Amino acid sequence: MKTKLLLIFAFAFFSFTTSWSQVIEITPTYGYQFGSKLNYGINNYLKIKSGDQFGITLGVEADDDMMVELSYIHQSSELVIRDVYISPIEDRLTDIHADWVMIGVNRYFGDGMVKPFFGGALGVVFLSNDNVNYDIVNYNIDNNSKFAFSFKGGVNIMLSEVIGINLQGGLMVPVTWGGVYVGSGGSGVSISGTTIIGHVSGGLVFRLGA
Repeated sequence: MKTKLLLIFAFAFFSFTTSWSQVIEITPTYGYQFGSKLNYGINNYLKIKSGDQFGITLGVEADDDMMVELSYIHQSSELVIRDVYISPIEDRLTDIHADWVMIGVNRYFGDGMVKPFFGGALGVVFLSNDNVNYDIVNYNIDNNSKFAFSFKGGVNIMLSEVIGINLQGGLMVPVTWGGVYVGSGGSGVSISGTTIIGHVSGGLVFRLGA
């Protein structure tokens, strides 16, 4: 399912951009995601702990200072839970992996070698897990996918016409996150909601065809 959707995103992106300018940007990045918490009930929560992330963005210039972008970002972390009935003390639930595939628009401001930008995107996040803590749950947690949107802002510091340094921060938002049923021995709780994951990253930007 994930591979099929990736191919659909890539085909839609390249079909949509083939008639535009020949200016292309390739931006590999590495960074840090701050995690997020989803509260439910009284003093109960699911929490994605902070961790690292990496990604790559392919942008095609659609207009002066405007790029249409296809982005992939991978995040890995731990999912922990605190629940007064299931796990009164915060405990590890599972390792969690998020693969974000997004299509969006990025707008540059200014014509110099220092280029601030702001952008937004829509797409899908694929959530998967492993190393489940079976002391808390007595079944496998299903992998799933969610529609998502994101915002970012930052700056490209161009060292030449071709290569530069990318610094950015952003927010990643699954439309709904969770849908996790946690419990053992026939009792438990179903948890879902909306959460926001912040991140910062840095990398290189390669600008071709300018």
